[in-house]
Order: sequence, then C-alpha cells, then structure tokens
Amino acid sequence: MSLSEDVRGELAAIEPRKPCCRLAELSALVRGAGSVHLRGGGRIGVHVEVATGAVARRAFSLLRSYGVPCEIRTYRRRAFERSTRFQLHLGDDPRALQALNEAGVLDASLAPAARPPRRVVARACCRAAYLRGAFLAAGSASGPRNAHLELRTADAESALFLAELAATAGFALGVYERSGHAVAYAKGVEAIAELLAFLGAHGAALRLGEEAVVAATRARANRLANADHANIVRTSRAAEGQLRAVRRLEREGRLEQLAPELREIARLRARHPTLSLRELAGRCSPPATKAAVQRRLARIRRLAEL
Repeated sequence: MSLSEDVRGELAAIEPRKPCCRLAELSALVRGAGSVHLRGGGRIGVHVEVATGAVARRAFSLLRSYGVPCEIRTYRRRAFERSTRFQLHLGDDPRALQALNEAGVLDASLAPAARPPRRVVARACCRAAYLRGAFLAAGSASGPRNAHLELRTADAESALFLAELAATAGFALGVYERSGHAVAYAKGVEAIAELLAFLGAHGAALRLGEEAVVAATRARANRLANADHANIVRTSRAAEGQLRAVRRLEREGRLEQLAPELREIARLRARHPTLSLRELAGRCSPPATKAAVQRRLARIRRLAEL
C-alpha cells in the first residue's frame, strides 16, 4: 500500500465529533472533489468523485448526517492503470442545496463560492478538519525518500487558501500552478509527519518517521561499508607495492646494506603482508609511530626504484 492510500484510509476512518468539524470536512471534500452541473430551468446537480471506497463512504456518511440524499456509483478509468473511481451524485434536493450553502460550497445564488466563509474554519479543530477533507478529496503523499505531500485544487485561489489555513496552524505550504489545476505542497519528512499528525493520521506520521530513520541508518551503513572497502583496497595496494620493493632489494643483495630500522620494517612487512601500518608500528622494537613506519616503507620503495 502506498503512503497516500495509507494516509487516506486512516483519515477516512476519523469520525468528527463536533458538527462544526463535520461541516468543515464536508466543505473541503466537496470543494476539492466535486463539480457543479447546470441542468437547465435553474436546476443543478453536484458530483463528488473520489479515489477509494473508504473516502466515498466517508463522504456519504457526512452527507447523510445533514439528511442529504445521494447515490454512490463506480466506474473504471480508461487510463493505463484501469483504476476504479467512485462518484457520489447529489440532485437538486433542497436539503442538499442547503447543506452545500452552509458548507460554503455554493453561495446564496447557488453558484460555486470562491472561498468558504470564515465561520467554516474559525476554530483550530475546524481548520484541521478542512485540511483533512482536502487530503481526502485530492491529496497525495510520498516518502520517506524525497518526501512530498500535495493538496490538489482546481485553481490557485483555492491552493492559496489551503496554504493560508495551514499557516494559521504553524505549517508552511508552498503553492504552484500546473496546467488546469494548482497545488499546495509540503516537503521534508519532519514537516510532512507533523502535518499528517495534525490532520489525525498519527499512525502514518509515525511510520513515515520510522522509515526515514531506517533509511538514514541504512544509507550511513552503506557509506561506512563503502569507505571501509575503499580503505582496504588502498591498504592492500600499498602493501603489495611495499612487498615488491622489499623483494627487489633482497634479490639485489641491498637489503642488508640498509639502516637497522629500515631492515626491521622490511622484514616485518615481508613476514606480515596484511597488517596495517599501526599494527606494524606496534611490532617494531622499540615500538614506533604509524607515521614513522609510513616514512620508512616509503624510503624503502624509493630505494628499490633506484
């Protein structure tokens, strides 16, 4: 299951207790996923299209709490993924029009409202419910790698409203326009996890944080393993060159002519070809430093090249 589906399922299971929160969530859901259709003679119809059955049931429950009659229909997209979509059809029943007007979806003349009235999102709990409804309607999230959260809207004005709403709760959302729609978005694991927790998706927020920690730990372990491997390769190549130098001096009879400390380190390297410089330094008599051993072996390699 993708992070988007995980979050959407968790948010759809939340049952707002307060009537004001139910109204705010319904407002965002219909505004984000709904479309108004003129049927002539002053009659209108509203369709709400959502991605999952859980969200469809949540929208249905919200509408029924206001006594709004609606019908759920399904259809299969003709796109490549052939995914199933869910539509809620609302007629021009007076109860539906009244509920949509109260939610700020339709204005007094039953035209789509540019923004919901201030009373719909006056409280902090209502702002969380509105943003939750916006995610249920057209939200997506990915992470922890390149963590990204989007709330899709029909226009830039609606995306700016979501950003302003989130800002009052202490969350920063960016806004940009695409062809035919706009997006309010957040980036970064920490920012997205905090926003998801504010919306009520605590489980998804925790899982996102845990996955980010695991991913960071795995990346660090890989970096350390790669660094260790590179060090082993460099050490092995250096030791191989030192052994060749020692053997050449020995073949040419020049090894016994070296200074005592050079003869000692040459014999130690020949006897222990896999030891590190620090380990060779500890076997010298008296013990030497790593830097001293490195200088002696470098001297031996230069003498062998003469």
